[in-house]
Amino acid sequence: MTIGGDASEAIEQRFYEVEPPRKVDAIALLLGDLQPESALVFCNTRRDVQQVCDELQQRGFAALALHGDLDQRERDEVLVQFANRSCTVLVATDVAARGLDIAGLPVVISHGLASDTDIHTHRIGRTGRAGQDGLALALVSGEDRRRVIGIEEQLGKAVRWERIDLSRKAARPTAAPMVTVVIDAGRQDKLRPGDVVGALTGEGGLAATAIGKIAAFATRTYVAIERSQAQKAMDRLRTGKVKGRSFRIRKLG
Repeated sequence: MTIGGDASEAIEQRFYEVEPPRKVDAIALLLGDLQPESALVFCNTRRDVQQVCDELQQRGFAALALHGDLDQRERDEVLVQFANRSCTVLVATDVAARGLDIAGLPVVISHGLASDTDIHTHRIGRTGRAGQDGLALALVSGEDRRRVIGIEEQLGKAVRWERIDLSRKAARPTAAPMVTVVIDAGRQDKLRPGDVVGALTGEGGLAATAIGKIAAFATRTYVAIERSQAQKAMDRLRTGKVKGRSFRIRKLG
């Protein structure tokens, strides 16, 4: 199907009837089956966001929560980790995710249907961008079935229902490929991404391919490092110098 507006690429929608007590089980099964590089899970309330995120973490998923109770620094750090692949599952409310634009997001899951069709369309428009395929999955409880009618009216056709066997055991989640290392210095200290790369890749250091996205803020710099090289990167930054200076180094998560 094709969604208009900002999401003009092909997005496949699938709907599953799942009652609230089993929704996290369903999400774990779907993520285990699909093994997406990243996934965005929408919840309708802050309480649901935190509960779903906590349960996914307990099951071994690299999940983080994004909701209105976070301060700006906490929000920045969650988004940095999701963008640089240190976190594979972001669980968020619609309000918290407003303005969020993550490239290459293959899967969006609605833990519960949105309150109206415009919000639903906005949710699924987060996937299937830049010519890529998108997959939008919705978990629907009995009380939400009436909302599906509005979606069908907007689409002009019936939605696609799928079955999910909740008696199955979910596949073991894979670890996030990257780890985020924080340098407590940033633009105010005239620290540039090139300075960080130089400090990490000098003689006996990391290969440049082991370094992912670098996000520089006023007082902090976040560096994505391949998981297998994270400790080596931290040791190198702690024992050496960055731009001739020593800074506090720590790992997120």
